[in-house]
Amino acid sequence: MSKAFTRENDTQDDDDLDDPAPLPQGFKNYMTPPGFQRLQEELRHLLRVERPKVVEVVSWAAGNGDRSENGDYLYGKKRLREIDRRIRFLNKRLESAVVVNPQDQKNREQVFFGATVTYAREDGAENTITIVGADEVDPDRGHVSWISPMARALLKARQGDLVDVRTPAGLEQVEVLEIRYAD
Repeated sequence: MSKAFTRENDTQDDDDLDDPAPLPQGFKNYMTPPGFQRLQEELRHLLRVERPKVVEVVSWAAGNGDRSENGDYLYGKKRLREIDRRIRFLNKRLESAVVVNPQDQKNREQVFFGATVTYAREDGAENTITIVGADEVDPDRGHVSWISPMARALLKARQGDLVDVRTPAGLEQVEVLEIRYAD
């Protein structure tokens, strides 16, 4: 059988893996300036530091002879594919990004993209979240995507408003206690 019709197990279709996580149809890829800068820095690091190091190791390993049993060569090639896939992903995300600076928000009485919102749940527990872009989500820091159910429910709410949020446990009502925008 011709090798053209076979597929090696360790080779994946890179185009399938580098597609950005889908955003809802018709929505833009909103991002805060710090989030955009972090993605740019990651891309720059991959292109200028990480990838050249791996290319150097792969070149060195390729010069050592039998590539089929050369761990440095095999691992290096795999790592190179991963880096290239991440570079394509970052390029797509940065190209489609719409940078929104929360400091430019005129109507600070309502919840919009970039707002930090403190709200109270029905059981009295208070939570604080910051509404950010899909690529900036960090639950440990309280950063939630603007397309998450909580953020979408809070958008356009004002301090003191009661907002219905759909959760896996059902409908929950939360009260907006405070809205802040970074200065």
